[in-house]
Amino acid sequence: MLGDRLKKLRGDGRTQEDVAKAVGVSRAAYSHFENNRNEPDNDTLKKLAQYYDVSIDYLLGRTDKRHYYSLTEKDQKSIDEELERIINGLDDKSGVNFFKNDAEISDHDRELLVASLRSSLALAHEMAKKSFTPKKYRGSESGD
Repeated sequence: MLGDRLKKLRGDGRTQEDVAKAVGVSRAAYSHFENNRNEPDNDTLKKLAQYYDVSIDYLLGRTDKRHYYSLTEKDQKSIDEELERIINGLDDKSGVNFFKNDAEISDHDRELLVASLRSSLALAHEMAKKSFTPKKYRGSESGD
């Protein structure tokens, strides 16, 4: 499982040499980790998790959530509800209007606005979870 996760995480153009240098092991040692021939020691495992910005539990396959602060389905539902309230407020003439001469927002502009708001709300929720989750519930990740 570890090797598969490492290959997937490295798959964005980084070389084994790049990662090996960053975590302080040889390229051959890193290759052995990716091919499940050897397992990293605890210190190297922690460095790999920090390098890839994931939890150790994720690397080891104990969870599919990359972070303790990853959004859950409940969080996504909350974001959708909040987004719905915001968008409905745009349709109300008493709401905020960002466009000249009270012009109607086009469908394309509405889609862009919704995508931007969804991204901003998701980031805000993740940051809040990261900041306000007590250390004892953070799993194997460091306290940041």
